[in-house]
Amino acid sequence: MTDLSKYIREVPNFPKDGIQFKDITPLLQNPEAIKEAVAQFLSLIGDEKIDKVVAIESRGFLFGLLLAEKLNAGFVPIRKPGKLPAETYAEVYDMEYGKDTLEIHCDAIKKGERIILHDDVLATGGTARTACNLVKKMGAEIVQCNFLVELEFLNGRNKLNSYAVESLLKY
Repeated sequence: MTDLSKYIREVPNFPKDGIQFKDITPLLQNPEAIKEAVAQFLSLIGDEKIDKVVAIESRGFLFGLLLAEKLNAGFVPIRKPGKLPAETYAEVYDMEYGKDTLEIHCDAIKKGERIILHDDVLATGGTARTACNLVKKMGAEIVQCNFLVELEFLNGRNKLNSYAVESLLKY
């Protein structure tokens, strides 16, 4: 099994002083690391029947679509306001320095569907919790929330405590 952590670059003081940014682009440049990450995600999901993979803009789309293809599931993007062309549900959430909004197409998920929620990084958990809220409002079951990287010191998992949460790398 490939150690995926060797493909994560730490960028000091980005995007601001004091932040140690976890850059996943070196992993994305290596086809073997991509295959290994997908295999590890699939192992975490196991034999669960999944109808849709819902991924959060924009880096969540990278592995979200690959997982959807491997799981023979549909892919649903959750995006920032004004990016989806059809009718959407929206939810506003608090961020460190203000508010933001996420949207999902109203017809993207059917009641009772089984969902994997995916994003690249779990930090404070606010974005992922908001995405879960949108999915739950549509009547779907969230089977798992999974992430490439989890920043454990930010306790984002606590905001998702009613869901199964998995991450490939923890810092």
